[in-house]
Amino acid sequence: MSREILLLVDALAREKNVTRDVVFGALESALASAMKKLYKEDVDIRVSIDRDNGDHEAFRRWQVVPDEAGLQLPDQQTLLSDARDEAPDVNVDDFIEEPLEPIEFGRIGAQAAKQVILQRIRDAEREQLLNDFLERGESIVSGTIKRMDKGDAIIEIGKVEARLPRSEMIPKENLRVSDRVRAFLLRIDRQARGQQVILSRSAPDFIRQLFENEVPEIEQGLLELKGAARDPGVRAKIAVIAHDRRVDPIGTCVGMRGSRVQAVRNELGGEQVDIVLWSEDPAQFVIGALAPANVQSIVVDEDKHAMDVVVDEDNLAIAIGRSGQNVRLASELTGWQINIMTPGESQAKHEQERQGLLDAFISRLDVDEEVASILIDEGFTGLEEIAYVPIQELLEIEAFDEDTINELRTRARNALLTEAIAKEEEVETAQDLLSLDGVTSELATKLAEGNVHTRDELADLAVDELIELTGIDEEAAKALIVRARAHWFEQA
Repeated sequence: MSREILLLVDALAREKNVTRDVVFGALESALASAMKKLYKEDVDIRVSIDRDNGDHEAFRRWQVVPDEAGLQLPDQQTLLSDARDEAPDVNVDDFIEEPLEPIEFGRIGAQAAKQVILQRIRDAEREQLLNDFLERGESIVSGTIKRMDKGDAIIEIGKVEARLPRSEMIPKENLRVSDRVRAFLLRIDRQARGQQVILSRSAPDFIRQLFENEVPEIEQGLLELKGAARDPGVRAKIAVIAHDRRVDPIGTCVGMRGSRVQAVRNELGGEQVDIVLWSEDPAQFVIGALAPANVQSIVVDEDKHAMDVVVDEDNLAIAIGRSGQNVRLASELTGWQINIMTPGESQAKHEQERQGLLDAFISRLDVDEEVASILIDEGFTGLEEIAYVPIQELLEIEAFDEDTINELRTRARNALLTEAIAKEEEVETAQDLLSLDGVTSELATKLAEGNVHTRDELADLAVDELIELTGIDEEAAKALIVRARAHWFEQA
């Protein structure tokens, strides 16, 4: 029988153009499936066939799991403590095996074995075709629509079938069977039973690749595409930069009489393309990205990674675009949150922020409005600056004498110290929380600010309440609450 197995393996490997290992693996699966049918329980069987002589061994096996996890699959798992009684060196996720009496290959239902073997070989053939396809290294592929499946297009690319989901098509485009289609290779889904190659015609990378194909200067390294943002089928923005001063980046992408950008537009169903000059200066980049709107001024907030962009009334509609399209694409392209506002709105926001800072200086430094206004006018935005900037900078303020400046520095430092002590006291009252795994001083401070000082108070919180207080994600919040409640069950 062992010789027959070797002959069968060689014959199938030649016929299906796959390796002997693939066929051996299929046979091992077939034998394991047959042996599992001898048990009423859902057991785990491993079969090993010797690649040289065809002899095979069979084992029933149990996966080792932590004691605290318990047995989720009792017929296929064993606890770590029990497993170490048999094998002291075993670890979690290892397997404990028990040899079984091998069954004769002839006793397996021939049809069932054949189906398992052929399925494994078909999988191997498909994997080989997929690997051959990927070795070509193409980002944009062309193929013919073979059929439509629930709105998705199944596209034949050589011997490989790819799926273009409805969600990845350009809106309103009407694709039909037999149409020739170009698309971007979005991802490979190796878990899918059907088509594993997933395509896209709406991804920003599709327009990037189209321009790289149309503009040889990009491949030559004279130009670089720094980013792309799309509203598929309607409008797109791309950012380019030249690495050679003799090259006009925008003109080169547009091409002679617009030929290059027109070729891209034709492929994208007439999608309007704005070509933006990329800049290392974020504000300059945003100004270019908002074209054709003219920008009056920009205020950059590095902490929030946002910009307040001021445009006049005449440019407001252009800057925002239809349904917010222009500002949305500009935000996606630059990576900055862009807030469009009129001069009046900008002034109102500035006055509101100034009033907030004014109130903070008056209350925390115990000074009058005149002194607070002078500090703001001189560019101070927080107590830290007043307390710790070089004293020479403060002495340059004409409205203050040296005694006043020293008093301001003392008050600022005292206020900061008082606030630090108050925070430290809040943390000290939260020692019960700090003893809990995963609770840092920063997290304990946030909880204390929300009047949560003990483990029991934390345990009483709902997940959404904890998220609102601390800003941690849902999974972390659930885990933290479970740990906080653990001592309840231990006491019980």
